[in-house]
Amino acid sequence: MSALTQTDFHFPGQQSVYHGKVRDVYHLGDRLVMVATDRISAFDVILPEGIPFKGQVLNQIASKFLDATADICPNWKQSSPDPMVTVGLLCEGFPVEMIVRGYLCGSAWRAYQKGVRQICGVTLPEGMKENQAFPEPIITPTTKAEIGAHDEDISKEEILQRGLATPEEYALLEKYALALFRRGTEIAAKRGLILVDTKYEFGKRNGEIYLMDEIHTPDSSRYFYAEGYEERLKNGEPQKQLSKEFVREWLLANGFQVHGAADQPIPEMTPEVVKSISDRYIELYEHITGETFVPAPSEDVEGRIERNVCAAL
Repeated sequence: MSALTQTDFHFPGQQSVYHGKVRDVYHLGDRLVMVATDRISAFDVILPEGIPFKGQVLNQIASKFLDATADICPNWKQSSPDPMVTVGLLCEGFPVEMIVRGYLCGSAWRAYQKGVRQICGVTLPEGMKENQAFPEPIITPTTKAEIGAHDEDISKEEILQRGLATPEEYALLEKYALALFRRGTEIAAKRGLILVDTKYEFGKRNGEIYLMDEIHTPDSSRYFYAEGYEERLKNGEPQKQLSKEFVREWLLANGFQVHGAADQPIPEMTPEVVKSISDRYIELYEHITGETFVPAPSEDVEGRIERNVCAAL
């Protein structure tokens, strides 16, 4: 198995390219070609090894969910000409990410354990257990950081004070985010999964708000298996989950410091570790879509992508 970790395409009409943590975004005037690479990041650090088929999994899940939620709000997707590529509309992104949480876990639980009872201006109930559902889903926005920087929690009040969105825009961002989370929850439930938390990115185009980037993928979301959830919660046991959290847990268990030096060493990613991560991504794809994962041809991936995208432009 090989992984695509770098791209250097020259598409017709290309004006510039942005290499993100995972996606490489090629600008073609008022359109974008977004390539989901096999890079993987955790704690805002790009890990040294790529994960085979990860880009295909992310792109195809996001593509399916963009189609399945297009009735809720406009989104940027126009087509998906290759298993690792989406072509869509250029939007001016809001500099915040809308994080929706249905359950207390991950970074929110780590903060809760330390006595924190307010996140992003949202007050959390006392006496909650790890992985317990909130009475209602909450929104805990973060700033959208550049590569190498950490996303920072931010409250609705701070967003408005800093002019990152108008009150009217923010109200619509909240409305869209909660509606998308409800739809994602309904779809996950049909597959025996619980959508625990996720993030959404939005932008504007011609004065209208659009959903951008990925949606309900394992890089942007956390899923629990519904079967056995209540029993594990009652017994204080870890939930069986499908998300990137297991990668974070692996890093922490192997000495990685969340707020350590930027140049701290990454634990060795052996072929066994890489394969296990790849298998988990494929597992999530099959659970959340209800379809068998069909790996795209792995020979000359760059050539395949270039041919497919050029034929679609």
